[in-house]
Amino acid sequence: MMLPAFCGHPLDRADHLRGDAGRLAELREGGLLLTLDGLAPSLDGDRRLAWSSAAEAPDGAELVFLGLLGGRALFGAVPDGGDTAPAYTLREMWHLLIGLPEDELALYGGARSLLDWHARHRFCARCGQPTGLAKGGWQRDCGACGAQHFPRTDPVAIVLVERDGSLLLGRQARYPPRSYSALAGFIEPGESIEEGVAREMFEEAGVRVRDVSYIASQPWPFPSQLMIGCHAVTDDAELTVDLTELEDARWFTRAEVAEAMERGERSTGFLPPLRQAIAHHMLAWWLER
Repeated sequence: MMLPAFCGHPLDRADHLRGDAGRLAELREGGLLLTLDGLAPSLDGDRRLAWSSAAEAPDGAELVFLGLLGGRALFGAVPDGGDTAPAYTLREMWHLLIGLPEDELALYGGARSLLDWHARHRFCARCGQPTGLAKGGWQRDCGACGAQHFPRTDPVAIVLVERDGSLLLGRQARYPPRSYSALAGFIEPGESIEEGVAREMFEEAGVRVRDVSYIASQPWPFPSQLMIGCHAVTDDAELTVDLTELEDARWFTRAEVAEAMERGERSTGFLPPLRQAIAHHMLAWWLER
């Protein structure tokens, strides 16, 4: 299966350097700084990610060490604020991202998630006092109470539910007309992936699933999720759709899925997920089985 968007991160994350402030200062002198407009990427004349000199970053800027590429250190500056807009509303940004090579898209996605986390965690969750960047940007420390805070990734199960050769797909009201995708939901505290899959599928569509298996995963930097692609089986034909989560959900035959994937926007049935989404790759995997 081809890698979904934002996979294939090209950097040496160089964890052994993160706690060495002196070495990071040296690397900054010859390092590169990712050029961003807030959290949106800036592109150069070749429509690749734009970079400037890390040594010329403004005084007081919080620089996060992203890693090494070809022996050269790459950094990102924490913006003034995070990005609270849903990914589907960022049309101009998506126009820029679609043209990026896979490795640069993955590099940007990782940087975006990390920098957005810093922008939204400037204050301590324990005592409310300001926090400061630590360990090269892979930690924030509170000088008041000593609490340490670490970048987080939220796990999301996205699931192909199968019954008698058909797939259960749903759509949210914000989707473009006729668009359907795999059902998804956050894994909650105290749940295994399998338990989260079973709960979400019952809550959203009223089906009891079994034989949950893993397909693939995708980092999704809006703001920082890990999409965990799964396949499950159900014996339930009747659906009870949670209309607070979904506008519609229904069964699609293999022929309907194949036609949508082959024809895309020219499909006479439903529109499949964008190629950048792991759901698109999961449907392709299912057809190839």
